[in-house]
Amino acid sequence: MNLIWLDDFLTLAATGNFSRAAEERHMTQPAFSRRIRALEEWLGVVLFDRSAHPATLTEAGEWFRTTAQEIRARVARVPDEARAVADNQSATLRFAATHALSFSFLPAWLRSLEARTPIGPIQLVSDVLQQCEALTLQGRVQFLLCHAHSQVPGRLDPALYPSVKVGSDALLAVSAADDAGRPRHRIGGAGASGSARVPMLGYSSESGIGRILRALHGPALEQAGAEPVFTAHLASVLKTMTLDGRGLAWLPRSLIEPELAAASLVEASDARWQVAVEIRLFRNPTVGSRVADVFWRAVQEAAAQSRPC
Repeated sequence: MNLIWLDDFLTLAATGNFSRAAEERHMTQPAFSRRIRALEEWLGVVLFDRSAHPATLTEAGEWFRTTAQEIRARVARVPDEARAVADNQSATLRFAATHALSFSFLPAWLRSLEARTPIGPIQLVSDVLQQCEALTLQGRVQFLLCHAHSQVPGRLDPALYPSVKVGSDALLAVSAADDAGRPRHRIGGAGASGSARVPMLGYSSESGIGRILRALHGPALEQAGAEPVFTAHLASVLKTMTLDGRGLAWLPRSLIEPELAAASLVEASDARWQVAVEIRLFRNPTVGSRVADVFWRAVQEAAAQSRPC
């Protein structure tokens, strides 16, 4: 039997009209009728009463309609089930992580977990948060590592995608230093007003850090005189532009610790402009494997032990 015949049969069962069904199946009526006849010959029964107008299902046809729907639904599930079997047997952990954390936080964090449990092969996709969330929702990765803030919800429903806080970070307004070690650009300082424009290096809409900053500081930035002069979706790009003296940017402390220590970047605001953020690991529980389960338990245990008593 050709599985295409099932769709032919169900279309005709729904319309009762050979011409209309053939048109919906994008073929001529004679060719369509031959396929219906071939299905009946394969089954050894007559499925349609052709003497009625519209054509009606025989008793055997009524039975086969339910069977055909079940077969088609079963076939549709086969690829997902096959991938699930492969995933369950796979020793590879599949991660999506935002660019900034891939560069700064991820390597040392994985090293700390290796003291608790062996970690095998890892497949990492490093991208902007919007794309990382999409990969998680599509079931193409098991884990997502990103910055998060309790007041700025993401696209992952916490009831469906559990998460664990695995670290802390801060988004700092920073600028290149002048010859005296002071920030070339500053926002929100004493005597600052909206009339003094501050060149701001901002994030595009795909950025998770940009999402947090817009939610928490969006209106206040304009009032403080921030003027966007450059936009990108990568914190690493904004870091390079900031070092070049192009403006002020909010960057994760974890990404710029060497530059802060060397004073090539300096904080360019008072404390009220800082944003404390969490580093969270989200899990897609629908994409499971024994290795992923073991890794998730190790992450949970490490997070529980790091909490203050």
